[in-house]
Amino acid sequence: MEKRYVFLVTVVCTSLALTLLVVHWRHIRSVTVELMDLERRVRALQKGQEWWNEGVCCPSGTCCGCQVWESPKFGGSRGKRDLSSPGKIRQKRHTERRSFLHLIPVSAHSNDERDLTVLTWALGQIQGAGLQASGETITVATEGNYFIYSQVLYKDTTWVMGHVITKRLKGAETKLMKCLKSMPSNDSVNTCYTAGVHFLESGSVLELSIPRKSAELILVAHATFLGIFSI
Repeated sequence: MEKRYVFLVTVVCTSLALTLLVVHWRHIRSVTVELMDLERRVRALQKGQEWWNEGVCCPSGTCCGCQVWESPKFGGSRGKRDLSSPGKIRQKRHTERRSFLHLIPVSAHSNDERDLTVLTWALGQIQGAGLQASGETITVATEGNYFIYSQVLYKDTTWVMGHVITKRLKGAETKLMKCLKSMPSNDSVNTCYTAGVHFLESGSVLELSIPRKSAELILVAHATFLGIFSI
């Protein structure tokens, strides 16, 4: 009877150990895949490789993976609009300079009153006069549809991290986008990326913030950034 009991205990323990090994192996495999994907993207950014056919690069040569359309420099006087040639009109629209702004991080500080961590930005790339950057915010000068994208690299032991992009206009505040990411337990480093299209009125002020004070962030241009361009 005692031998049978010992045998059953051994079988149960072995089964539990195998189950834990399988779960642990799957977790390691998942983390390894994520790390390989992150390493691939970082390596591509550091080498300045182009995403699509044409990329936008920061002054350091780090490619940010966003496409804009730049117009050639036209010489001579401005001609009259040819309404009889819709093909020319479409071509002109495609070659117009679109407003574009890409920001890279400078610092982060806590706002204890609002229980937030707010980032201060520097210009990485700018085009056109429709967007203006100042410290922590982006101001929209020309209304229209805009593609907004952001990414933050977190190094925090909190189990979930994320950030919010807020629009302020005429005293009203609207949360445009949120990004949430669970943090790995063994290595508390992870990125959170979000993007979307929104109609922004002239005078809109955008701000990226982390909804908790004293958040631990990694402020490197290829991993933490904020950008917007007209579409």
